[in-house]
Amino acid sequence: MSWQEEYKSKLISMTEAMALVQSGMTLSIGIAASEPVGMLEELARQADRLQDITTWTCLPMRPYDIFMKPEMEGRFFNENWFYGAPDRAVHGEGRVSYTPNNLHQAGIDKLLGRGGRLDMMLGVCTPPNAEGLVSLSMGAVVEREMIDAADMVILEVNRNLPWTDGDVVIPISLVDHFVEHDSPLVQVPQAEPNEIDQQIGAYVAEFIDDGCTVQLGIGGTPTAIANFISDRKHLGIHSELFVDGVYTLWKAGAADNSRKTLHPGKFVATFAIGTQPLYDWMNESPDVLLMRGSYVNNPYVIAQNYKMISINTAIQVDILGQVCSQSLGTRQFSGTGGQLDTHRGAQMSQGGKGIIALRSTAKNGTISTIVPTLAPGAGVTVPSQDVDTIVTEYGSAQLRGLSVKKRMEALIRIAHPDFRESIREECHRLGIVPDKQFF
Repeated sequence: MSWQEEYKSKLISMTEAMALVQSGMTLSIGIAASEPVGMLEELARQADRLQDITTWTCLPMRPYDIFMKPEMEGRFFNENWFYGAPDRAVHGEGRVSYTPNNLHQAGIDKLLGRGGRLDMMLGVCTPPNAEGLVSLSMGAVVEREMIDAADMVILEVNRNLPWTDGDVVIPISLVDHFVEHDSPLVQVPQAEPNEIDQQIGAYVAEFIDDGCTVQLGIGGTPTAIANFISDRKHLGIHSELFVDGVYTLWKAGAADNSRKTLHPGKFVATFAIGTQPLYDWMNESPDVLLMRGSYVNNPYVIAQNYKMISINTAIQVDILGQVCSQSLGTRQFSGTGGQLDTHRGAQMSQGGKGIIALRSTAKNGTISTIVPTLAPGAGVTVPSQDVDTIVTEYGSAQLRGLSVKKRMEALIRIAHPDFRESIREECHRLGIVPDKQFF
């Protein structure tokens, strides 16, 4: 049988595909820009016949009815690796629960609880190429592990998806059924940096030399950083995520990966979210590799990059050096994702550095993000023993190897001036850094 005949035999309608979902199943859903839009919408149309479906998701980008509508109570329950806006909106309603993880182990850990098996994997792919291969296109964070583990794999073929190479390329023999649905791609424009973003970006840029390999994220500060380092030469990219900032660095000629010690000449990531120019650049590019999250985010793999610089953000940092990037007190906000992976890997790299960049205040300047102790119940994303360098708009604090007393002094110097004295007094009062006048 030719691959064309095999593909045609596996092609079914959207209604037929979702009719294969039965009550009590566990479904793994492609993450972020790899969401199978048509199948998730069709599931909502068939919801009345379904009960007790568990979905595994990560960073959903759209407010799908199966996750958002109260009437889905008892029909769908969402176990999520990393919250997006839709998850935060319904968290209080009890239909979604966060799964703690480090990204490089996320899929493996999740499958452990089910004996390495999964009922169904729902994802997306490009149309087959001339060799009968398809590309998962926007990422392979856990998708390859889920394809290997699932009793049934259904992929939504979308002609708008860019063709990318790496672990995302698979033969159609790994897929049980295809459905065709050309949905628009998720578009996440770069946030425009404000004055504070620019100040933070300038301080972070001081740590990035020609020839460094860089990991960036999404937001105004990463955009500012990309702009500041656009005059560098021979930067490399090994990043959990491709964002428009990566395209900016390529277009400026700053990133060519020529000095990378791992995958020289290649832009390496595990998934992508951005705008059409980024997707157009990725499409059929011989310089782009999208690899499994279990590989890209493995700290020991990251460490093989010379002068690896990991840049992440946070919600709070306390005087011990504990970093919270995932929750507002007890309320889940996002997740650990790959932050600890990349932070640790960068520090193990020769000449590397793990940077946490955050604004010194939140809520319009009314609260400090540098605090004596994290908020009660806050999740620790980076433990104190792993912390390296903290950057705010007031400068940088290199905490690695410092005592708690010295960490307090270094962090107070980069805290907002309105809170510096109160931070010191509270640290003394709590006995974090004892002072005899308080005892």
